[in-house]
Amino acid sequence: MAEAGPQREGAPGTGGVRAADEAALYRAARRRARQDVQRKERVDVRYGVDEKQAILAEARRLGLAGAHLVGAIVMAHLNDDLALPAERTANDDLIDEYAALRTELSRIGTNANQIAHRLNADGDAHPVDSAVLAEARQLVAVVKQTITAVDAAADAAATIHRAA
Repeated sequence: MAEAGPQREGAPGTGGVRAADEAALYRAARRRARQDVQRKERVDVRYGVDEKQAILAEARRLGLAGAHLVGAIVMAHLNDDLALPAERTANDDLIDEYAALRTELSRIGTNANQIAHRLNADGDAHPVDSAVLAEARQLVAVVKQTITAVDAAADAAATIHRAA
């Protein structure tokens, strides 16, 4: 049966994770700086087995300890750097979508550079190699232009967000 209409990634019923949510979590988790002295104060929290497994899986995916992830998210929220989902604005989502888009574009550029490097590494070039190299160069140029445009749009959105 066909869907009633197009749905964006992460919309209700799709089961996906929105790039904005992913970028916001990553940004908050990475922002918490180390201190010169060891943190000794504790806050005990109880989770269900499934909740704990989900927290630890996300922390592993981000390369963090579970306690660091939970602490970073709580402190980001307390410092008004990370709004709860109900408190997020469309501009928050826009900024995070730009961040996720930039990451994806960078990966495309990296892949094109790897292709070009591989083709340039061989001593004898095949006739098709020069055509592929030309396409890879063109792709890298387009990706660079697009990244510049995304960075400018993200900067504008962040400036508007700070002024609000």
